[in-house]
Amino acid sequence: MPETKGLMMNKDKIQNLIRELLLELGEDPQREGLIKTPERVARSWEYITRGYHQNIDDVINGALFHENAKGMIIVRDIEFYSMCEHHLLPFFGVAHIGYIPDKKLLGISKIPRIVDMFARRLQLQERLTQQIADTLNEILEPKGLGVVLEARHMCMQMRGVKKSQSMTTTSSVLGEFHDDPETRAEFLGMISK
Repeated sequence: MPETKGLMMNKDKIQNLIRELLLELGEDPQREGLIKTPERVARSWEYITRGYHQNIDDVINGALFHENAKGMIIVRDIEFYSMCEHHLLPFFGVAHIGYIPDKKLLGISKIPRIVDMFARRLQLQERLTQQIADTLNEILEPKGLGVVLEARHMCMQMRGVKKSQSMTTTSSVLGEFHDDPETRAEFLGMISK
C-alpha cells in the first residue's frame, strides 16, 4: 500500500512563496484584494493535499466486515477533485467502483473516503485509478474489482490544446472483472446507466 508523507505543510513558508509569486506576476501583494491571499492559498493547499497526511487504517476505521455476500457491489458517480502534478491545475470528475466480495465487505461510505484520500494529492489520473484499485484489492481480497474514473482536466481545457469538452477515462479491472468478459460487461453496463 502506498506510504503517506508524515510532514505537515509549513503554512508560513507557503504564504511567503505566494507573496513572491504575486510579485513575479506583476501584482502588489499589499493591494486590498490580495493582502490575505497568501494566507487563503496556504489554507486551501493544506485542504487540497490533505491526502498526504491520511492513512488507510484511519480512513477505514474498522468498517471491514466478514459476510457471505456474493453479488456485485457498485458505488458509482463518486465525485472527486484532484490536482494535476504537471501543471498544478485541477482535474475532477467521478469514480465508479465495483467489486465481487469474497467474505469481506467494506462499509459503503469508506469507498468514497478512499477515493478522496488518494485524490487529495498531486496526481496523475492513471496513478489515481491504480492506487484506488490496488488499495481496495489489498483490503477486500475480492473475487473481482473494477475502478473507472472519468475526469475533466483544467490543464487541457484552460491552456495547451484548449479542448473544453474533453473527458479522460481510465480503468483498472482485476480478478473476475479482468478474466471474465461477462462479469466485466455487467460492471460496465451497470456504471453506464
